Amino acid sequence: MTSVDSFQSRQKLVVGDKSYDYFSLKAAEANGLAGVSKLPYSLKVVLENLLRNEDGRWVTKDTILSFAKWLTEKGKTEREIAFSPARVLMQDFTGVPAVVDLAAMRDAMVALGGDPQKINPLVPVDLVIDHSVIVDEFGTPKAFEQNVEFEYQRNGERYRFLKWGQSAFDNFRVVPPGTGICHQVNLEYLAQTIWSRAEDGIEVAYPDTLVGTDSHTTMVNGLAVLGWGVGGIEAEAAMLGQPLSMLAPEVIGFKLTGAPKEGVTATDVVLTVTQMLRKKGVVGKFVEFYGEGLNHLSLADRATIANMAPEYGATCGFFPVDAETLAYLNTSGRAAERIALIEAYTEAQGMLRTAASPDPEFTDALALDLADVAPSLAGPKRPEGRVPLEEVGKAFETALAGEYKKEGGLGPRHKVEGTNYDLGHGDVVIAAITSCTNTSNPSVLIGAGLLARNAVAKGLKVKPWVKTSLAPGSQVVGQYLANSGLQKSLDELGFNLVGFGCTTCIGNSGPLPAPVSKTISQHDLVAASVLSGNRNFEGRVNPDVQANYLASPPLVVAFALAGTVATDLTKEPLGQGSDGKPVYLRDIWPTSAEIDSFIRQNVTRDLFRAAYANVFAGDQHWRAVAAPEAETYAWDDKSTYVRNPPYFIGLAKQPRPVKDIVGARILALFGDKITTDHISPAGSIKAASPAGKWLMDNGVAQADFNQYGTRRGNHEVMMRGTFANIRIKNNMMKTADGIVPEGGLTKYYPGGETLSIYDAAMRYQQEGAPLVVFAGSEYGNGSSRDWAAKGTALLGVRAVIAQSFERIHRSNLVGMGVLPLTFEAGASWASLGLTGEETVAIRGLEAGLSPRQTLYAEIASPDGKTISTPLLLRIDTLDELEYFKNGGILAYVLRQLAS
Repeated sequence: MTSVDSFQSRQKLVVGDKSYDYFSLKAAEANGLAGVSKLPYSLKVVLENLLRNEDGRWVTKDTILSFAKWLTEKGKTEREIAFSPARVLMQDFTGVPAVVDLAAMRDAMVALGGDPQKINPLVPVDLVIDHSVIVDEFGTPKAFEQNVEFEYQRNGERYRFLKWGQSAFDNFRVVPPGTGICHQVNLEYLAQTIWSRAEDGIEVAYPDTLVGTDSHTTMVNGLAVLGWGVGGIEAEAAMLGQPLSMLAPEVIGFKLTGAPKEGVTATDVVLTVTQMLRKKGVVGKFVEFYGEGLNHLSLADRATIANMAPEYGATCGFFPVDAETLAYLNTSGRAAERIALIEAYTEAQGMLRTAASPDPEFTDALALDLADVAPSLAGPKRPEGRVPLEEVGKAFETALAGEYKKEGGLGPRHKVEGTNYDLGHGDVVIAAITSCTNTSNPSVLIGAGLLARNAVAKGLKVKPWVKTSLAPGSQVVGQYLANSGLQKSLDELGFNLVGFGCTTCIGNSGPLPAPVSKTISQHDLVAASVLSGNRNFEGRVNPDVQANYLASPPLVVAFALAGTVATDLTKEPLGQGSDGKPVYLRDIWPTSAEIDSFIRQNVTRDLFRAAYANVFAGDQHWRAVAAPEAETYAWDDKSTYVRNPPYFIGLAKQPRPVKDIVGARILALFGDKITTDHISPAGSIKAASPAGKWLMDNGVAQADFNQYGTRRGNHEVMMRGTFANIRIKNNMMKTADGIVPEGGLTKYYPGGETLSIYDAAMRYQQEGAPLVVFAGSEYGNGSSRDWAAKGTALLGVRAVIAQSFERIHRSNLVGMGVLPLTFEAGASWASLGLTGEETVAIRGLEAGLSPRQTLYAEIASPDGKTISTPLLLRIDTLDELEYFKNGGILAYVLRQLAS
C-alpha cells in the first residue's frame, strides 16, 4: 500500500454491495496533474501504477509530475520511471532457469549468513509448462498420448524440480503440462483485467499488469492487460519485489477503420500490421490501437494482433477495455462480480472505450483500413516478410535464386527412398497448426476445421511428404473442435491432436521421416514449412527446413493439400477431387457467416468453466511426479538437467570495483538482425557440438539428448550451446572469395586457429583475456531468451558493441553484468575495417559511469595501428547502473535482501 499520496488520488468505489479503494486519475488530474485524461489508455495504466506505488523512494511526487509532462513531450525524453507489475508469468523453458536461480539464491543467502526464506516471490507468479512437448508422433489417433509419454520420459527430472519449487516458494503456482500455451491460459483464465486485494483490511482495486518470461506475453494486451516480455533475469527481480526501471515510452497510435473483407482472417490482418509497424519503426515503443475499426475485431482477433508485438518490434500492442472486452470476459467464464468491477472501475478511471470516447493523444500515429487487408503469408525468414497469397510461388522462386543461391529455378525432383513420391525445392514438409498467435482464435481454428471438412467432402488428401500437426493453445480449443465434429475432418487429413503446448513455432517440430530428411540433405533441397505461428527465423522450425512461412490455420491446411509453396493458390488447384475434377481453394473456403454460426454454437461459457475447473491438478502423469520438500534444493552434481549455477560463487557482501576492459579479444563479428535464436541455445543438440560432447562425456546417449530448451537449468550445456546455432554467421570466418560459412565457429588469436566459439572462449578465459562481441543492427531481436545473455556472460564476454539492440536483450545483458554499447550513427565494425584479429580496450569504467554516457573503444591492429571510436553506453537508467556495478541484477537483489 502506498505510504504517500501527493495528489489525493485515493478514493472509494462502490460496486454492488462491495466497496473498494482505488487511485483515481480524475482526482489526480484535479489535484495537479492537468490534462492526464488525454493520455493513451496504456499510459493511464502506467500513471495509476505510479500513483498507487508512490513511496518517496522508487516513485516520488517529482516522478509523477515529470511523467505527466508526457502530454507535451510525447515520450521523447530520457525520463526514468519505476513500474511495479502486479504479477509474473512464465513458461517452462524460461521458468526452469528462473527457479534454478531462486534456488541458487537461497543457497547464497545461507552462505552470506541470511535467511533463505527471504528468497521468495513477493508478487504472484504463474508458471505454465507448455514448451516441452515435441511432435514426435503425428497423423495418428495415438499421437497425443504417445507424445505425452515421451514428454514425461524426457522431462521427469525438470518436472520434479518444478514441483519442489511449487511447494518450497510462496506465491508460486504451476500449471501442469497438457493444459495449454501460457499466453492462451493467461488470456482465457489467469488474467483478470482489474485485480483487487486486501491491504490492511481494505480491498484495493487496480489494473492487471504483468511481465512475462516469454516475449509473446503481449498477447494479453488484447484483454486490456498491460504487460510485455522480459528476460528471466528481469522477471526474477520483479518476483523479488524490484520495480522495473524503464524510460517513459513513446506511444504510437494505430488507427483501425473499416471491416475486413470476406475471406480475410485475423492472421492476414496481423501480418499486415506487423509489416506496417516494422516499416514505421516502433522498437522500444508502446503501440496502442484505436478507431472505429475495433468494433469489427473480436477479442481473439485483438489478442492475435497483440501477440505479435515482438515481431513488429514494440514493447506492447495495447487495446482498451470496451463492450467486446466485457463480453469476452463473460464468455470465458470470469465471475460476474469481477466483470461488474471491471466495468465500474474502467468507467470511473476514463479507461472504458465507448462510441463517445475522444481519441487519446499519441507520439505519432498511422492508420489501416481493414477493408484493404488481403490474404497473405509471411516468409521465408522474417515475420514482417508479408507476401500476398497470389505472389507466394513467385516470391519463393525469387528467394530460391537470391537468398538461397539456387540457380535454374525449381530444378529436378528427387525420388524419396522407399516411397512412391519425389521431392523438390519448395515442397511443404511441415504443415503445423500451432503457436499462441492463432490457436486462441476460434475464427481461424473453426475456419481450418470447416475447410478440412469441405476438402474431405471433395475427396482431397494431404500430400504424403507433409508432416501435419495440430497443437491447440488450450483444452478449450480441443473441446470445441471435438464437440463441433470438425476434429474428425482434421483427423482425416492428418491434423490429429499432437499435444497442448507450443510446438513447431519454437522448434519442437520433431524429426522429419528419415527418408524425407535424407532426400533433403542429399540433394540440398530448400524445403518449406507452413505454420500458424509467429516466428519463422532460419534454423528455428526444423534443421532440415530452410524456408518457413507464417499463415492462418486454414491456409496451413490448404498448403498441406497443395504440398508446395511454389504455387499460386488463387489460380492453381489444390488437387484433384474424387470426381476427377480440379479443386480450387475458393471451392472449399468457408464463409464468415458459417464460421460465426459454429462459434456461437460451440464456444460457450460452460466450456471454459469446465476446462479450467481443476487447472492446477494436472493429469495422472503429473499427479504421479514425486518431488522433495525442503526450503533449499538438494542439487545432484550428476544431473544433466538441473545444476547449481556459478553466478553466486564467492559473492561478497559488497561488490568489487568495476575494472576497465583492456587487451580484450574479439569473439565474433556478427551482421544485422542476429536474433536470440542465433545467440541462445535452442532446438536440437548435435552430437558433434560442444554441448553434445559434454552430454556424451557425462553418460547421456544421443537418443536421450532431448533439446536445449529442456536443459536450460544446466549451465554446462547452455554455455556450450551459446552462439552455436547452425545458421549463425561469424564474419571472422569469411573466406577469400567473400563467403561467410554458417555455424558457431571463430578464429582464435594470435594464430588464427579455427575453433568452436565455446572452445575459443574457454582458451581465452584460461589466459585471462576478456572478450568483446561486435554486431550490426537489431542485435538480439526475437524471443526473450535470458540464456542469450547468461551464456554470453559465462563465456567471458565483457561488452557487446552493436549498431542497435533489441529492447529485452539489451536489458538482459545489463542484468548479467555485460556492457551493451552502440556505435555512433553510420559507424559499424565493417566501416572500421575490423577482421577480428584486433585487440580492444574500453577505458573509463573505473572512473565511474553514468547512464548513456559516451565511452571510447581503442582498437589495436596486429600491425600496431590504433583507432579510437566513440560508443554510446546503453545502460539507460541509474537502477541499471547499480545492477551492472553489482555484476548483475540477481547479485544486486541478493545483496539488498542480505543486508
